Amino acid sequence: MRMDEESSAGGGPITIVIADDHQVVRAGLRLLLEAEEGFRVIAEAGDVATTERRVTAYHPQVLILDLNMPGESSLPAIPRLRSSAPDTQIVVLTMQNDPAFAREALRAGAMGYVLKEAADDELVQAVRLAAAGRTYLNPELGARLAAEPPSASGPPDDLSARETEVLRLIALGHTNSEIASRLYLSVRTVESHRAHLQQKTGRTSRADLVAYAREHGLL
Repeated sequence: MRMDEESSAGGGPITIVIADDHQVVRAGLRLLLEAEEGFRVIAEAGDVATTERRVTAYHPQVLILDLNMPGESSLPAIPRLRSSAPDTQIVVLTMQNDPAFAREALRAGAMGYVLKEAADDELVQAVRLAAAGRTYLNPELGARLAAEPPSASGPPDDLSARETEVLRLIALGHTNSEIASRLYLSVRTVESHRAHLQQKTGRTSRADLVAYAREHGLL
């Protein structure tokens, strides 16, 4: 019997996998969740590849997924995870408070979008709703999405202002470290923005990104 089937039999606890690249964050989330009646954390992961292996092996009812982990953005992994484990509901837990990321995560198949700053208040509710097949969106982001629908005159493909800056600098030939220095960001944050750009635009190489920037008048 698979672990998720065993745990859910007879109304057992909601099984959860936590995916975040910071061990301290994972430990804090585990404490928060396991303090709740009816929750059981069955595995953890620190990168996208390990997350996919854990979900395939354990088939949890809920995956708590950080958007920014080593190797690649987690956004492109959401459809793959939904395909390999369709009974696993995904709750994104992130510091990204840009409505565009929430929109993309929900479009990709996530059932919840929670900001890390509000995790203590919202994560338990989001997990319970996701396990029941219902959607949860951080209220602040929900209000912003409702009040500020995508505009045809704004950045293309829901690019944020920061992503547009990064795209311009990529198109101008700057390296990730140069972009990080110019924008006062870490190289890892620039890499994350670049991964999100590639996912949103469908362009993967530098040449493709340069062409995209020119096509949309961003240079």
